[in-house]
Order: sequence, then C-alpha cells, then structure tokens
Amino acid sequence: MLPVSVFAADYEVKMLNKGSDGASMVFEPKVIKAAPGDTITFVPTDKSHNSASIKDGVPDGVEGWKGKINEKISVTVTAEGIHMFQCTPHVGMGMIGAIVVGEPTNLEAVKALKYPGKAKGVAEKIFAEIEAGS
Repeated sequence: MLPVSVFAADYEVKMLNKGSDGASMVFEPKVIKAAPGDTITFVPTDKSHNSASIKDGVPDGVEGWKGKINEKISVTVTAEGIHMFQCTPHVGMGMIGAIVVGEPTNLEAVKALKYPGKAKGVAEKIFAEIEAGS
C-alpha cells in the first residue's frame, strides 16, 4: 500500500495587489478545496504580502502558520475543517482566504470571528461559497 502523501495535491495561491476581477489586495484563489495531506504554497507575486493563519481560524488542535513578508510559504494541511488565512498588513483591506479540508466542520466557529474592515464582507462571500459547496 502506498502512503497517502503520494496522492497529495499541491495548490498555488498568489498574493496580489490586484486580482483578475479587479479587486485590490487579494489571494487568488481565495478559497481552496483540499484533502488531508495536500500542500498549499503561497507565492508573493506582488511585494509586501505574507500568509498567516487567522487567530482561532483553524480547526481545534491545529498549529497556525505565519509567513514572512515577501517570502513564499508552503502549508501542508492534515486536519479536516476550515483554515482561515490573511495577509497581516492588508487584512483590513479584505486580504483573507480559506482552505477547506474535507468537510467544513468548524464553519460556525470561523464565522463567529471578528473580521476587520473590508475583511468582513470578503468573509461573508467566502462563507457563502463554502455553504454552496462550490
């Protein structure tokens, strides 16, 4: 039997000043559907961005991450649930996203978090997309 990691997928998320839809300060894609063992690599396509998990925005028992500004960071997800992330300097401008691993078991917990500024509206769109299952 082969280890699960042989079948793991790799996703790339770009950190951008302007997205393909014209929105400012975005992760593209902003929602990633992943399976346990998959790796998500955040690429600072434009300068002055990072990727960091949002405090209390990951499943219970999961250690968060915090990438440095202008540096690529890879995160391997193992726990089922929603892993919310942000660009630390631009979270108030709505630069957040989500990795959904398996079932969104902690959806209500991440919905209850406080999202600053424009991140609140972006979070609502993310949750609507997750609830729609797309």
